[in-house]
Amino acid sequence: ETIEEAGAKVQMESLFTVLNVVRVGQVHMYYRAKLLSDEFDPGYETQEARLFREHEIPWEEIAFRTVKETLERYFDDRRRGSFTIHVGDIQ
Repeated sequence: ETIEEAGAKVQMESLFTVLNVVRVGQVHMYYRAKLLSDEFDPGYETQEARLFREHEIPWEEIAFRTVKETLERYFDDRRRGSFTIHVGDIQ
């Protein structure tokens, strides 16, 4: 998705979140990755791709709850200085 949607060049790292979206019977899996370039080439489904600092993220505009929860967990882990895998259900 990162390559397809944003055209970002990344090096895949570890599995980060596994979220079971109960009401639609889907499991969303997110991985940590290292950004190799700050240049993007968004696909046809993406109007804009850019980087944000944590305080700049337009939280109310994030379309998917799994994305929002993954970002919140990422920033929490980063502040703690230790990344772990997160597993949970989205009701």
